Amino acid sequence: MLIITIKQGKEKNLLAGERWIYASAVERVDGKPNEKSKMGGTAIVQSSAQKFIARAAHNPKSQIRARVWSFDENEAVDHALIKRRVKAALVKSAPLAAKARQGDLVRRVDAEVDLLPGLVVEQFGGKEGYLICQFDSAGVDLWKVAIVQSLIAETGCQNVYERADDLVRKGEGLPVIWRALAGEAPPDEVWINEDGRKVSVDLKTGFRRPFRTQ
Repeated sequence: MLIITIKQGKEKNLLAGERWIYASAVERVDGKPNEKSKMGGTAIVQSSAQKFIARAAHNPKSQIRARVWSFDENEAVDHALIKRRVKAALVKSAPLAAKARQGDLVRRVDAEVDLLPGLVVEQFGGKEGYLICQFDSAGVDLWKVAIVQSLIAETGCQNVYERADDLVRKGEGLPVIWRALAGEAPPDEVWINEDGRKVSVDLKTGFRRPFRTQ
């Protein structure tokens, strides 16, 4: 088992609910070499007095050394947890999705706000449209298959595309990838509603053409 020990006095923010653990707060990481090098592997986080603090996704290549999944010692980090959290995020954002007009881009999953650190999902075009996902941390990147399966099951949308933020992914030590994870990739251009006007956007990259409007 991978165990992250926090420096004495550095656990205060975590105990107050902070979910990011910076490298400067880590005293040591114990575990087998393959566990310590695994991107996004689950670790027990403990105080310098060896008291449980959290379960977190470990990333040996990032300055954000770990991101907390749960402060509950009895809550396992498994497929069931991922499915619960994806479903909860989608239920919370369902009213916005239901009110969406043609051309609306709706935020369905909002990273730490939805207890899925680093995961951002936007939906365009309802069930017949596209889910655009950014996996901006090693933890959610490791659970990518389970996340995509849950998104499809809960929304009925069959087209799921992975978009990458170059700087964030590189900072996390993750490969920069753009690809369809399920179904078809979105077209090179769609028109979305933004600030009261129609704006041309490439959903695959997020690039907006600010001087081209309908």
